[in-house]
Amino acid sequence: MKMTGLSRGFFYKNAEVRREMDLALERQTGVIDKRRGILDSAMDKQIETLQYQIAQLQAENEELKKKNLRLQKALNKRDVNLAKNL
Repeated sequence: MKMTGLSRGFFYKNAEVRREMDLALERQTGVIDKRRGILDSAMDKQIETLQYQIAQLQAENEELKKKNLRLQKALNKRDVNLAKNL
């Protein structure tokens, strides 16, 4: 902060700068959390699974919308035929 003349808030609020600062601190201390890679991998797998579920649900939703539209048209057609028969 002293060397750059930038405020403390700049370093904490700017996500990219914050990430680079955290990486630099980890390198300096030599303490890189070994669990981070495992957790990142698990989270990536979870995200992939959820994205697949979302895609399936969206496809099912579209199919149900089409089926609903067909049934509404059939119902309207039946109502028109019923009215003609009166």
